[in-house]
Amino acid sequence: MPKSLALAMVAVVGFAGAALAEEGAARPKGADAQPPPADLKSLCHIDVKGDLKDEWRRLPEAQSSVTQHHFGAGAKAFDYSATAGTLIVRDDEDKPIASIGYVAYTRHPARDGEQRPVMFAFNGGPGSSSLWLHMGVLGPRRVVVSDPEPTPNAPYRTVENAYGVLDKSDLVMIDPVGTGLSRAVCNHKDDEFWGVDPDVDSLGRFIAQYLSDNNRWTSPRYLLGESYGTTRGAAIVNWLRVHRSLEFNGLILVSVATDIEAIFAELPGNDRPYSVYLPGYAAVAWYHKALPHQPPALEPFLAEVRAYAMGPYTAALLKGDALSDAERDAVAQQLHEYTGLSVEYLKHANLRVSEIMFAHELLNAQRETIGRLDGRFAGPTQDQTAKEADYDPQSAAISAAFTAAFLDYYHGDLKFGQGQTYRTTNFAIGGKWKWTHMTDSGEQPIVNSGVDLAQALVQDQNLKVLVLNGYYDLATPFSATEYVMTHLGVPPAASARIAMKYYEAGHMMYVNPASIVKMKGDLDAFIDSTSRQ
Repeated sequence: MPKSLALAMVAVVGFAGAALAEEGAARPKGADAQPPPADLKSLCHIDVKGDLKDEWRRLPEAQSSVTQHHFGAGAKAFDYSATAGTLIVRDDEDKPIASIGYVAYTRHPARDGEQRPVMFAFNGGPGSSSLWLHMGVLGPRRVVVSDPEPTPNAPYRTVENAYGVLDKSDLVMIDPVGTGLSRAVCNHKDDEFWGVDPDVDSLGRFIAQYLSDNNRWTSPRYLLGESYGTTRGAAIVNWLRVHRSLEFNGLILVSVATDIEAIFAELPGNDRPYSVYLPGYAAVAWYHKALPHQPPALEPFLAEVRAYAMGPYTAALLKGDALSDAERDAVAQQLHEYTGLSVEYLKHANLRVSEIMFAHELLNAQRETIGRLDGRFAGPTQDQTAKEADYDPQSAAISAAFTAAFLDYYHGDLKFGQGQTYRTTNFAIGGKWKWTHMTDSGEQPIVNSGVDLAQALVQDQNLKVLVLNGYYDLATPFSATEYVMTHLGVPPAASARIAMKYYEAGHMMYVNPASIVKMKGDLDAFIDSTSRQ
């Protein structure tokens, strides 16, 4: 999974169905201009810059490929349909704005009167397609990768996924505009959607329209997002509640990034992340046995580090330049005990080490860089004198396998997208993303969709939230998530509807064999407890 502004503060394809309505349909602007003779409901208007013309094109049409499959892994066996396609999203005037790609799975036959749950899911970035969750854990097929070592080169292996959700819930994997085959249509541009609020708006519209098109309004509903997908997911749950009176049975947040300022130390003058990162650093240092005095067990050690991080360390950071030399020496010594970084290095860093610095420095003496997405992974360091890690060994170890396996499956088994460029990741999006977010209390300069989550929890007293955390995730550390979830400002009864689960893995905890088994159990229990009629 690539690094972007949403994870480091931090396809586009031509639409084949777009064509001129008919020869001579473009007419000059002005008082005498006439609309094209065809039915306007079947056309969309295109502004042509630098040319005094009205150009009209056929409305884009939704495309799909429906294939039939049988699942049989372990004791489970059932038939299901897979629909790979695009859905045309419309604005409030029913004018097309985007063609959004998706893959939907529906198990059949359903029992009489059964309303199977349906789960909508996406990854983050921003700029990532949904292939990681799709081929890593949720879908009926899974790519097998090595953990925590680099996956060998092709041929890659895919298997029936015994840990997917289709036995419990139907599934819709969504690619935001600019990723996968999703793109803007008519007179709209992809980058119009590259911001917190337009992204939430377009995907919220997609979900509501999918429910309408497929007669699923009365089905139990779930939303699952990973990484920046949690920023998006928390906001979408509230957007749909407000704009469509649409409520969810459950929201599942995987590797949380709802409060961007809480997790990105790269923002100048922002000391908050350093305290909430410390237990995450300690977990990774413990895993690599890089601590000066190695504790025997992880969780009791983390309880001690949490207390120090929220107490003496936070107090020291708040003092800023007023911190005395003696206090600075004491804090550096304690940070050395908890992180394995040298006292000298910590003092030179002014007691403030970002996650990219930590990834570079922890094993630098052995000329190894650790993964930001998953600190268990390690790879060779090219420049030992650098300040920060220049790549992520976890991403380098698995990305090729995920990409190849998904595209082979998408074009082959699902029979869709041939001849088009599927953007697994659109790196242009992160640099152009608009991070502002409008809430009831005004515009946030940098999004914190925890505000949206809090509003949804208070006003929808049935909503339950499942939060999944990897102990060795440095991109969205579990300890930062604990801070965020205890600072929503909601009543105790609302907080009680948030469940936290932990895994001895990283950001994509499902690449770890033991963790994917546990994740399956946690998802099943959550769906069972929230979907019963």
